[in-house]
Amino acid sequence: MRAVWKGTIGYGDFAVPVRAYGAVSEQGTGLNLVHTADGGRIRHRRVCEIDGAEVPAAEVGKGAVLPGGSVVVLTDDDVDRLPLPTASGIEICGFAPMEQIDPIYFARSYHLEPEVSGTRAYVLLSEALQQTGKVAVVKVALRQRETLGVLRVRDQVIVLATMHWPEEVRTPDFPFLHEDVDVRLPDVRRAAEMIDRLAGDFEPGRYTDRYQEALTALVEAKAEGGEVAHPAGPAQQEAVTELLSALGDSGAAVRRARAAAREAAEAKAAATRAARRTRDAADARR
Repeated sequence: MRAVWKGTIGYGDFAVPVRAYGAVSEQGTGLNLVHTADGGRIRHRRVCEIDGAEVPAAEVGKGAVLPGGSVVVLTDDDVDRLPLPTASGIEICGFAPMEQIDPIYFARSYHLEPEVSGTRAYVLLSEALQQTGKVAVVKVALRQRETLGVLRVRDQVIVLATMHWPEEVRTPDFPFLHEDVDVRLPDVRRAAEMIDRLAGDFEPGRYTDRYQEALTALVEAKAEGGEVAHPAGPAQQEAVTELLSALGDSGAAVRRARAAAREAAEAKAAATRAARRTRDAADARR
């Protein structure tokens, strides 16, 4: 597995060198956008909305759109000069009980592996977090963007859970929140009793992705039934185009040769007929 980040966990004079690895791999459907007529992949291209031309990667940059529609274009050098103190370090800002943090703030999780030189300090921090029952509130920069996060321990491994900034969490404003909804106490009690009867320990292995299972079965069934397309790749398509062109040129040449042969045969037949008429006329005069 390839590390996505390398740096240190720092708090005052305390520093632990670590590497970060993605803690989860999101399972996609495995489906691609294709042309239904021939199964060819649909590719997305970077196209400039002004001239409609495809833009090479080297000419793609970042820009901020102003209220009037003007754009401030930023170069890579401009962005690189911005202060980003947490680019190579996880800055511990404080400690807090995990239960005080609403899960809505959490974004992605990363397993932190200690460098050999920092193993002892890593284990020390892990044990201290477990004994106190606290998490470390941190700041870290991933992919050129500073984010809030927490350090927590899972199976002896320190996990970095990145978080959304408070201003990124939307406040719901649904109509029922402003209404006086009449809910009877006996109904609430019955619902609570039902929940208690069905409650149990959370066991992730009990839950499966039924949609993905059905999708996989559908794809396998269609493949076994021969319902498959055989799209030609760009190189193959180019070769096919060249072959068709060559065949077209060859066919044209054959048609021209046949036409010339017919014309020659017709000319020869006409000459033979003319010679025969001349002989017949000479014999008649004699």
